[in-house]
Amino acid sequence: MAVSACFFGGARYSQPLDSTNEKKFRAMKSCGDIFVIGFSTGWWPRRFTEYGHFYLLPALPLALLRYGEILFVGPLLALWLVWRHDIRMIVAQSPYEGLAAAMVKKIAGWLGRRVYLVVEVHGDFEESFFMERRVFFSKLYRFLMTHAARFSLRQADLLRAISSSTRRQLEQWAPGKAVVQFPAWTDIEVFLRAGEDKEKSRAGRVLYAGVLTPLKGVHRLINAFVPIAQDFSDARLLIVGRDGNKNYAEELRKQVQQLELDGRVEFRQAMPQSELATWMGNAAVVVLPSASEGLGRVIIEAMAAGTPVIGSDVGGIPDIIEDHIRGFLVSPDDEQELTERIRWIFENPDEARAMGREGRAFATQFFSTEVYLDGYRQIFRVAQPMDNR
Repeated sequence: MAVSACFFGGARYSQPLDSTNEKKFRAMKSCGDIFVIGFSTGWWPRRFTEYGHFYLLPALPLALLRYGEILFVGPLLALWLVWRHDIRMIVAQSPYEGLAAAMVKKIAGWLGRRVYLVVEVHGDFEESFFMERRVFFSKLYRFLMTHAARFSLRQADLLRAISSSTRRQLEQWAPGKAVVQFPAWTDIEVFLRAGEDKEKSRAGRVLYAGVLTPLKGVHRLINAFVPIAQDFSDARLLIVGRDGNKNYAEELRKQVQQLELDGRVEFRQAMPQSELATWMGNAAVVVLPSASEGLGRVIIEAMAAGTPVIGSDVGGIPDIIEDHIRGFLVSPDDEQELTERIRWIFENPDEARAMGREGRAFATQFFSTEVYLDGYRQIFRVAQPMDNR
């Protein structure tokens, strides 16, 4: 008998699903009956079925308000699903959503229903929040976040990590707990198609793709690009992503003006995966200069497109980049080193293409739909014996 599972987190979903989520949940349907509690893309709640059953809360404008929804409305909705649809497992997609999911587990247990709790970690849940934005009353936030994470991890029956670094963090916080590790969902098909012409000449474009927050280190990339712009007349820097921190994004645009890089640096809002894949496939190099990163999915996407990559030697990025073989690892605060690695890509096009081929072969092996599904099938198998409890 397949397990009914509820995924509980802060992700946003459109109706109908975008192509990436459509592929993900179409594949996940083979694991069991999937329910999702998350957020809509607007101010109105949504409920619909598309390979899974989606119950979406309104996306209120402030993160604190959205967390309040997850913490107070989410458990009521989850408890209703436990009884209405015989949910046997809840998968919380961070230790903080895990607080609400752990409350559901406890209340259901008091009422005679055993619910299996899985808590996932997709990034550094201790420091990344404070690296992304300025936080007032940071000591209070740390106190509350620490206790929320400890409670949810203590209540968890199983933990899931997406990289070696997130696994180590979980082992420190919850020693002795079972941890399953497999990568986050990555829709690489469109990126593989973009990289089919492995020998094509790539424009002198440096590409960053991701949200614009201090955590991502885009300001260091802009500084590192200055000597490249001076020495290579065709060099361009394309920065693709939404303004996750509006003050920071504005500072980046001012930085470009102050460094007299107008016309050499372009900002674009987040774009569909198919369009991003084309840009990646035509880039000379993709750079992810983050100060912290759970895995670095954009690196996998760039590799699938056959594009050389440069990433910070932090978090899960070293799981993906073998230095000097599948790309370059750099210190997150060494702008000169980043400049020199970009310069090498520009000056050694044949070797750079070979590096791109190595990365493409790795991405195909490292991530596949079957690898992802096998990870969840393993989790679901652990929960199945509880059907008779």
